[in-house]
Amino acid sequence: MSVSIVARRYAKALLELGIEGGTLDRLVEEMSTVAEAWDSSAELRNAVENPLVGLAMKKAVMSELAEQIGAMPTTRNALLLLVDRRRTKTLPYLARYLRELADAKKGVVRAEVTTAAPLSEAYYGRLQAQLEKMTGKKVVVDRKTDPLLIAGVVTRIGDRILDGSLRTRLQSIKDSLMPPA
Repeated sequence: MSVSIVARRYAKALLELGIEGGTLDRLVEEMSTVAEAWDSSAELRNAVENPLVGLAMKKAVMSELAEQIGAMPTTRNALLLLVDRRRTKTLPYLARYLRELADAKKGVVRAEVTTAAPLSEAYYGRLQAQLEKMTGKKVVVDRKTDPLLIAGVVTRIGDRILDGSLRTRLQSIKDSLMPPA
């Protein structure tokens, strides 16, 4: 079965647990923190995915991780279940789907805004207001920087991309000036 399908199923179950317990926001943040640790630590992935490491040791590693981030029992139990069922590879996908489901439940949409350099808070505030007007929903702006843009802003909301970067404009000028080969 596909990793993304499995991750969606676990995310849906965790969403229900979070709603039922009134801890959805905290659950989303904790799973995101664990997923970041998973992505950034080859040592962690190796300890939990290595077939030579016993199940008890794998559970101890995940319990320690849960304890280090101050995770609530729901998060800890979910992590141990993933270890039991050998589904730890789904962690990054699970965290992303859980955030998407929680956002949808709250009527929030995320906008990934990439700029060449950090911009002022006032600019991000105006951009957020404009995006909220455009989408008709509450927008949360996730900020990124990419010096390769040269200047301008690239905004991604779901599968829609609004590209106002200088790099893209220069590329389109180049394409219009150069005849196809």
